[in-house]
Amino acid sequence: MADKKTNTRTLTGKIVSDKMDKSITVLVERRVTHPVYGKILTKSSKIKAHDETNDARMGDVVTIAECAPISKFKSWKLVNIDERALAE
Repeated sequence: MADKKTNTRTLTGKIVSDKMDKSITVLVERRVTHPVYGKILTKSSKIKAHDETNDARMGDVVTIAECAPISKFKSWKLVNIDERALAE
């Protein structure tokens, strides 16, 4: 039996909330072209992701990957912290 190639979706975004236990909220922005007018728009979506170690902080830029549902709203998990936020 041949191994299946795993095509997991990954997204990069900025953490806007880390107040939950083992969960983060990531703001993912993407640029799309309007179908009629051709203007470039910035669309955004907030995704809740699982952070097992509570390591990520608000303002960090992170990579998240799609996974099996963990709870009602969490179907993504933290893969990597790409850039740390500046200490305030």
